[in-house]
Amino acid sequence: MRYISTRGTAPELDFEEAVLTGLARDGGLYVPAEIPRMSPDEIAALAGLSYEEVAFRVMRPFLGDALDDETFRGIIARAYAPFGHAARAPLVQLGPDHFLLELFHGPTLAFKDFAMQLIGQLFQTLLDRNGRRVTIVGATSGDTGSAAIEAFRGLGNVDVFILYPHGRVSEVQRRQMTTPTEDNVHAIAVDGDFDDCQSAVKAMFNDMDFRDAVSLAGVNSINWGRVLAQVVYYFSAATSLGAPHRPVSFTVPTGNFGDIFAGYVARAMGLPIERLVAATNQNDIIHRTLQDGSHRKTGVSPTISPSMDIQVSSNFERVLFDVYDRDGAAVARLMDELRDEGGFDLSQGALSRLQEVFASGRASEEETLASIARTLETATELLCPHSAVGVKVGEEHLADGVPMITLATAHPAKFPDAVEQATGQRPALPPRMADIFERPERVTRLANDLEAIKAHIRGNIRA
Repeated sequence: MRYISTRGTAPELDFEEAVLTGLARDGGLYVPAEIPRMSPDEIAALAGLSYEEVAFRVMRPFLGDALDDETFRGIIARAYAPFGHAARAPLVQLGPDHFLLELFHGPTLAFKDFAMQLIGQLFQTLLDRNGRRVTIVGATSGDTGSAAIEAFRGLGNVDVFILYPHGRVSEVQRRQMTTPTEDNVHAIAVDGDFDDCQSAVKAMFNDMDFRDAVSLAGVNSINWGRVLAQVVYYFSAATSLGAPHRPVSFTVPTGNFGDIFAGYVARAMGLPIERLVAATNQNDIIHRTLQDGSHRKTGVSPTISPSMDIQVSSNFERVLFDVYDRDGAAVARLMDELRDEGGFDLSQGALSRLQEVFASGRASEEETLASIARTLETATELLCPHSAVGVKVGEEHLADGVPMITLATAHPAKFPDAVEQATGQRPALPPRMADIFERPERVTRLANDLEAIKAHIRGNIRA
């Protein structure tokens, strides 16, 4: 199995190097040279299996000879052992043909745990056997950072630096990043928004001297391993509702486009997904793009669903690579226009191909709060604001006879202020996290200054 860059000029890599490298050296993102397909019989055979076994069968074709079966099964088992629900990703019915996929039973109460716990175990195995160490730098709008710190804390061959926008994550999200005591993990509060943090991370990866000097690795959703791990729950959910014998649709709260791109990969593998619906808050660049093909930044507005407060959706580049017939030069031109001019226009052919697979919708702040309140009343399910955006948009795209599965991306207790505003109820954290507000915090606040951030990282890498 070989991996190629979406911009066409970086070297092809195998699975191990693609995962450990993260961002390609030409600035692109790695994708498989070919997507392996599963037959209808192979998909049907997933029904009723444990989540771990589904994960093994879905992901194994992407690994090539990077890991033997026994080692990979052990990685999967360790990754999902900390989850608080035996099903790992249980389905709850909200109404006729509408289901909620609960992805918040991991150690940091967000869907990012499905990928990050696996990535942590992968990194440890691959680095240990090669005697290597790396420096992980990531940007987060809230959940990626806490999941990464949880997955890598205490590992001897990894230093982790997570950039998050100061004042623009929830208090629970912040404390999950700032209260771990291990000396290999570092939280950096940047004076800016998420796009500023993400831009700094990309700039560090594109500075080859810095990248090589600190052995830089990335675990943001730019990392192929992150996307691959998220493909699994599309299969587990769909087969539990009758796939491949009936089609299903998914609604995905969308910020950086990684989670919904995982659904796109599942569809390419043969899972009968009729429609992938991108649900956005008022930072709705993906929704606007899918409506008219104009992809333009308009500035980031803080919302009650902060993990979606993004205007540069990195993983959108991966689907552009496909709808432009895997023309790396064409994708590079679009990304240059986005950087230099603040946006680009899709060709009519590319837009039509996107609209064949994707639909979209948006939710205002008022609509998000109303969705939280309504879902509690009608289905006794308490939603976080991101999941509420998904449910609102999912309801708008229901089709008779086709189950709609909306992804619930975080536990409501991670966003208690919004939930309390909507329902009058303040959700409690699980007992294992009940003292998080009493733990001392350890964080460095920095200006939105690339050189200052790089200097801080250089100065805090362990020898």
